[in-house]
Order: sequence, then structure tokens, then C-alpha cells
Amino acid sequence: MNRHLHADIVIIGGGTGGVAAALAAARMGRSVIMTEETDWIGGQLTSQAVPPDEHPWIEQFGCTRSYRQFRNGVRAYYRDHFPMTPQARANERLNPGGGGVSRICHEPRAALAVLNQMLAPYVHSGLLTILTRHAIVSAETDGDRIVAAVVKNGDTGTLVTLTAPYFIDATECGDVLPLAGVEYVTGTESQAQTGEPHALEGDADPLDMQGFTHCFAMDYIEGEDHTIDRPAQYDFWRQYKADFWPDKLLSWTGVRPHTLETVQYELFPGTDRYSLFHYRQIVDKSHFAPGTFASNVTLVNWPQNDYWLGPVFEVSAEERAKHLEGAKQLSLSLLYWLQTEAPRPDGKQGYPGLRLRPDVVGTEDGLAMYPYIREARRIKAEFTVLEQHVATACRPDGKAETFEDSVGIGCYRIDLHPSTSNRHYIDISSLPFQIPLGSLIPVRMNNLLPACKNLGVTHITNGCYRLHPVEWNIGEAAGYLAAYSLERGISPRAVRNGKSDLGQFRQLLTREGVELSWPVTRPV
Repeated sequence: MNRHLHADIVIIGGGTGGVAAALAAARMGRSVIMTEETDWIGGQLTSQAVPPDEHPWIEQFGCTRSYRQFRNGVRAYYRDHFPMTPQARANERLNPGGGGVSRICHEPRAALAVLNQMLAPYVHSGLLTILTRHAIVSAETDGDRIVAAVVKNGDTGTLVTLTAPYFIDATECGDVLPLAGVEYVTGTESQAQTGEPHALEGDADPLDMQGFTHCFAMDYIEGEDHTIDRPAQYDFWRQYKADFWPDKLLSWTGVRPHTLETVQYELFPGTDRYSLFHYRQIVDKSHFAPGTFASNVTLVNWPQNDYWLGPVFEVSAEERAKHLEGAKQLSLSLLYWLQTEAPRPDGKQGYPGLRLRPDVVGTEDGLAMYPYIREARRIKAEFTVLEQHVATACRPDGKAETFEDSVGIGCYRIDLHPSTSNRHYIDISSLPFQIPLGSLIPVRMNNLLPACKNLGVTHITNGCYRLHPVEWNIGEAAGYLAAYSLERGISPRAVRNGKSDLGQFRQLLTREGVELSWPVTRPV
């Protein structure tokens, strides 16, 4: 049976940007349907198990009010529900996991709880409907508008037709775009196309995309043996070495991304090498009453389990399945190598006490529900952000390009991981930047908006527009834009290109706590 549901706004994809879009639209009184492929909304924050990656000023400014509410909610979640030490409870800037990648490393389940709390008033009132385990399978268009999207229930196979005046694509790979015939680009642009210093010198390569990672959680119980079964592809990954990498991938050898010089890692703190366990640690047991946690817990999103043997979209279903399985096998092989063969400072090999934690990520196999996808299909937009707009080396005045149509801000280095064409890291300094409204407006389609990595950026600038607080801001701006367009009876394109409406829309964003410009411009 094919069900039919209607709302003011349909959001396909319940990731970080999708949640922010739903929250914004519902706050404006609009009815919203949001779908999500997995069991968990939240994307990077939850189903992909990637702790927030943020900028140096995040505790003072540089994010939207609602993103700050999320961050505060995470800290409150631990204070309200966990037996904490007095010192941890009193710490206003508590980092629950104590990890080095963020000032607020935390468990995916904590993020999920907080996001559900933030959305609860709108879910309970009936304004917001969330369909988990639903993926888009087709879309119907009429000229320059989407009129319907069909999603499939992953459990029952039931098809649900969703209709709305506005659609928002918040999928991790930009899955709505090809199904709706929206103009888009993938992979790496050429210098001839964009003029970017770090674009390809030759022809563009649509299948050259950043590697992705299938993250997992683990802890360590000294004296116990939690060694997993030998992964099916272990022999391959144990020997694998990319031509551009300094050693076998399964080793303690890596590179410093911005210089490409060789570096040596270690598992635990205590040596002069960087501790990978500490890198994305999401539970620091010292913050909690003795006995609450048996061990610290970390999320493994390391150089050693970046998968770059091929992309997972713009390829056949068979090719996609091969690479998704390959990424899982790489992560499991990394864990098995750590448990059995990894060299230790004491001269021994392996840490059998490393324990896979399926409960932390909500799955049976212990791997995150969904891979961490760093790069998506990107709309051909009215305005595309280029390296020249944000890279420090391209901005002699020390300021990123000023956009009069700014709908938010972000800050992160231009950070691209090794690619599916076996190209090395591109990691270059950038300046605190704005999110131009033009990058959210497709060149033709009138009622579709992007809400995450699928906005008008390039392969290069995707590297700084893809992180948690930026994706949240993109989604939030898209949600408010759809609601504003409905209220005024005009298109998002008209909002951007009409001086009065652009000004009023930006005033709305400011009232709702969206920062439109930066008070500082130091490079990162």
C-alpha cells in the first residue's frame, strides 16, 4: 500500500543539517515531514559517530543560537542524568569525553537524546513528523518544481508519497538531486573551471572525491581478551600500502596533513607520540563517579580507516556495495590489527583488551549506522564559493570575501582527506567565512533547498563547509528560508534577489540567533 503524507516542508534526510532545518521551520509554525535512512536522526553527530569538529572561538561566538542550545544540552544531559564528580559537575565548559578534537566530545547517544529533546515540542504537537528508516527512491517534478518525493520504509517496504510546497535535501550524498533532475556537480573541478589554485590542473574528475570512513567505538579493559574474529579482508588490508602513503595503512605511521611530513602515532597517551585513543575520546571516566564507566571510550575515525578505493555515489549499486563493505572491512581490520599485531611501547604486540562497543553506536556489528561521508553531490547554485573567497593565501587583506547575502558563518581549515583518485591531503589555511544565500539557491529548481554538504561549494571549499556547526547553520538557514518564502508567497530566489526581502529575511535570521558576520578574522 502506498501512503500519502503532506506538509508545508518535506526534508529528505535527518542528518545534522536536516535536524536544524526541521527545528527552524517548525519554530516558524510550519508543518514538517523529515525522513531519515537510519534509526537515528543527527547524522555526523549520531549515526555517523563523529564528535563535533569546531573552531577556536566556539565557546564565545561563531555558531547559531540553536547550535549553542544543542551544545549546552549535551553538557546538561550528563549533569542531569549521570553521577559526576563535583569538579566535573561544576565545570561550565565540561568536555564529557576529554577528547582532543573538540571542546565537547560526547557519545552519539547523548547527542541523539538532546536532539530529540529539542524537537520534542513539535513532534508532540503534530507539527513535525519524523520517518526513520525511510530512504528516497524517486521524485516527481513539474517543470522547475518538485511536486512529490517517494520514500521507502526499510523494514516493511511500504512506499510513502510526500508532497509539499518546499523540499529540502539533507541527505548525506545529495540523493534528491539526481532523482529530481536538479543540476549538480561531483568530484573535483579543474582550474580552468574555477581558477582555484588547488583545483585539478587537467580535466575535472567527477569521480575523484574525498575518502569516507566507517567509524566505530571501543574501550580498553586491561587483562581481558576481546579480540574479534579475523575479518574476511584482513590479509588484504594488512598488506595494503597506497603509493602516496609513507607506510602500510595499518601501522603507526601517518602524515601531518598540512605539510605531508611523516609522523608517528601511538595508541595511548604517555609517549612523545600523539595518542590516537585520546584524539576522539568520547568518555573520560575520571569525570564520573568511580565505577560508572569501566574504561574511557573513544571513536575511531583515524587516518588508518579512511577509505579511498572508490566512491559510493555516481557508481553502480554493485560498486557502491563493494566500497561500503570495503570500508567496513578496513575498520574491522584496523581493530583486529590493534588487538593482535600493533607494536606497543613495552615491546609487545597487540592490545587484546580493546573492546568493540556496539551499544555506543546502536548497531549489532559495532560499526556506526552510516559511514562518515565527507563530500556529497553539490548543487549548481546561483553563487558558488571558491577557494579564492576563503583561503588565507588568496586574501591579502586577511579577510574572507564579504557576502551581502550572508545567512550564517563558519570557520575551519580547508581540509580534504586523501581522495578516490589517490590524491594526497589538501590541508590549507582559511579565514572565518560567511555562508552566502546564493549558495543555497539552485540555478533552476525553484522549490528545492540544500541543507548540508550539497550547497554551492567546490571540491576545495567543501573542505571547510562540511563540519558540524557549519552544516547546522546551512540547514537552519534553509529551514527559515523555506518558511519565510511560504509566508511571503515568493520563491527563495526572489528573497535573495529582492533587496527588501533579503534585508527582512536577514533580520529574521538575526532575531533567531543566526550570526551573519565575524568579529574576528584570524586565519586558522
